[in-house]
Amino acid sequence: MLPSGQRSEIWARRIARLNELLPETRGLVVEGKLTRMVGLTLEAIGCRAAIGEICNVINAGGEHIEAEVVGFAGERIYLMPTGDIRGLEPDARVVPTGRVSEAAVGEALLGRIIDGSGQPLDGRGRIPTRQRWPLNGESINPLARDPIRQPLDVGIRAINALLSVGRGQRLGLFAGSGVGKSVLLGMMTRYTNADVVVVGLIGERGREVKEFVDNILGAEGLARSVVVAVPADQPPLRRMHGAMLATSIAEYFREQGRQVLLLMDSLTRYAQAQREIGLAINEPPATKGYPPSVFAKLPQLVERAGNGDRGGGSITAFYTVLAEGDDQNDPIADAARAILDGHVVLSRRIAESGQYPAIDIEASVSRAMNDITTREHQQAARAFKQLYSLYQQNRDLISVGAYEPGSDEQIDTAIRMMPALQDFLRQDMDTQVDLGRSLEDLTNLFPQQ
Repeated sequence: MLPSGQRSEIWARRIARLNELLPETRGLVVEGKLTRMVGLTLEAIGCRAAIGEICNVINAGGEHIEAEVVGFAGERIYLMPTGDIRGLEPDARVVPTGRVSEAAVGEALLGRIIDGSGQPLDGRGRIPTRQRWPLNGESINPLARDPIRQPLDVGIRAINALLSVGRGQRLGLFAGSGVGKSVLLGMMTRYTNADVVVVGLIGERGREVKEFVDNILGAEGLARSVVVAVPADQPPLRRMHGAMLATSIAEYFREQGRQVLLLMDSLTRYAQAQREIGLAINEPPATKGYPPSVFAKLPQLVERAGNGDRGGGSITAFYTVLAEGDDQNDPIADAARAILDGHVVLSRRIAESGQYPAIDIEASVSRAMNDITTREHQQAARAFKQLYSLYQQNRDLISVGAYEPGSDEQIDTAIRMMPALQDFLRQDMDTQVDLGRSLEDLTNLFPQQ
């Protein structure tokens, strides 16, 4: 593996080379003009620009509005603005810049809260970052990746013991609204054994940003974190850039040999932003209104996380997936399950019963668990899930008194142990349960295992 400084120089050369390939950087800048605006999509003629290139749209007052090229048709190019578009008028000047979007990265980002363009939101002044990282990242040879072999302590007993997470694993957190998703993310942010935590708050309500930082993340959690916040009122391209920026920052710290935890809330909002862009440039909808580009963009984002080169750092990622109407077969939820290394499902029924975190153990799975746990651990976890599932299958009969004790020995055992199983799954948001304690509590439930 190359030293981090040398790798950063390689990235800088690649970005410079990409910019050189754009004709505008060779003194061939040709201004165009804005001809039409439909929704948030701008159409321009008279200039040439590559996909992903940044253009400045200049209104009559001389104000520059940044936009990115997202498509073209014949002599027309389609642009999507990244900021406020008020003041635009017909025939506004469109000036290609010859630049592509990139992320400003560095140690100075730790403890800071930034927007989708990397500008500070916390009122603490500019961030002195001198290094640059491609916003789109670059694929890693799958044969060069370090395999997932080490467990990661996330501080949540139910996940540590029953859905064990490995360093470099990518999991989905499937949840409807109001079932404790943000609280669970905050607990993992504070308690996970990681060097750096990168939090992407993408497309959520604006008030949730301050609540998450002040009440859930806290000063201790923020100190080793970078928060990228792009609320729902931002343009779709800015929301997409926010998710990509958070991933780029995580990639930078991974290349420094750090163990990174990436929390993305949410993957669904990222997909919805791409849907808005795709439909705006007349891409045909395919599945429930989602165009094909959405299902191409999801793996491109997710595959950037994971382990790096052998002996290097890692990005362990949790992506929240919003189950609209608690429908786990939503197209985005279904696509996410296929590309992630496991999923944790939060249940509204469990949340309404007062059990937090409201993890549905039956519906959740960690695909890397068998590679990072001992045989004894796997047997104890299997015994837990079997008893828990058996009780849930007979829950209605038991609750109405239709089940006769003594009819089935296994059901009797499940009824007897159910209070202990539920206590095991409960955890206060201010309580941390490390990996060793989690395994000890599990084996105490099943000493014979």
